[in-house]
Amino acid sequence: MIIPNMHYADLKESYLFYNIAQKTKAYVEAHPGTHLYRMGIGDVSLPLCDAVIQALHEAVEDQAEKERFHGYMPETGAPFLREAIAGYYGERGVSLSPDEVFVSSGASDELGDILDLFDRDSAALVIEPAYPAYVDANVMAGRKIVHLASGEENGFLPAPDDRLEADLLYICSPNNPTGAVFRREQLQAWVDYANKTGAVILFDAAYEAFIEEEGLPHSIFELEGAETCAIEICSLSKTAGFTGTRLGYTVIPKALVRGGMNLNEMWVRNRTTKTNGVSYIIQKGGAAVFTPEGQKQIHANIQVYKKNAACLMETLDALGIWYCGGKNAPYIWMKCPDGMTSWEFFDYLLHEIQVVGTPGEGFGACGEGYFRFSTFGSVEDTKEAARRLAKLLKK
Repeated sequence: MIIPNMHYADLKESYLFYNIAQKTKAYVEAHPGTHLYRMGIGDVSLPLCDAVIQALHEAVEDQAEKERFHGYMPETGAPFLREAIAGYYGERGVSLSPDEVFVSSGASDELGDILDLFDRDSAALVIEPAYPAYVDANVMAGRKIVHLASGEENGFLPAPDDRLEADLLYICSPNNPTGAVFRREQLQAWVDYANKTGAVILFDAAYEAFIEEEGLPHSIFELEGAETCAIEICSLSKTAGFTGTRLGYTVIPKALVRGGMNLNEMWVRNRTTKTNGVSYIIQKGGAAVFTPEGQKQIHANIQVYKKNAACLMETLDALGIWYCGGKNAPYIWMKCPDGMTSWEFFDYLLHEIQVVGTPGEGFGACGEGYFRFSTFGSVEDTKEAARRLAKLLKK
């Protein structure tokens, strides 16, 4: 008899974005020809930049020539890409060796896979509201989850709580879904807490490129002592439009040791056992992101999404609605008006003005009463959605 992983029975009945897709599908079927203004899922709308496209074409041509053909790539990443990423960190004053950088097929994959490094008896602390995969991946593993609530009173950026015991600490900054960003002293408190307790921080930096305020840390390794307590997981999906191309990277310092085991060495062993690496073509495209021209081009695209955020923020300001995020993140987290629940507000926007967002309740219990907008849509759709939102809520 095959025994399944019974922890799957502990998962919520369906995934947040699946629910949204089903509701929008039903609406479109009932209202054929209706245009929806989609600001829910965080998928990009601008194409890959020219520097990346050129590198991808060159890599394809390499694969057509025997002298330049590449088969299996190193499981931990091509040296040229690991070196480029280490150089990117160096520009921000973070010293990494290339073999502390691991190339992945994306942050979402890595956030689940990285749990292989930790015993299932270890407890995971999740700051809520949170990206649902943090919770679900640990539920699947049968791991105890400690929930740390956040709210308006702390700007959705809570401090460590000595009363909570956990071995893994999930921190996402800029945050998904709230768009809030930890200040240096706030993040330092978490680093100090992890080093004091022996916990390991899993730092999700997927949106670091959206930070524009001086003094806000882009990487946890900008903080003193982080190299002995943190793993950083990054993505090129939102930074450079790789949502359909799939590429990310993970930083595990050689100084990170727990129970006499070196986590960098453990991850080398894991990757060389469980993967065959990321394709040469995709890694060549990724390396182009870290060139001067690539950086210039991806930040031009990011500015388009920033203008979308500014448009929505201006609307919410005029309406007098509380929100956070937007300035240093591609997400805006607003309070639902008139005491509506987040799913009630979702249905209200969908049926009244054909705008699709994401109900806060889907990110944890303390997300109830809040709503997330993604700013990755087209400029035209964002402006029209903001106009409709303003007209509807002025009522």
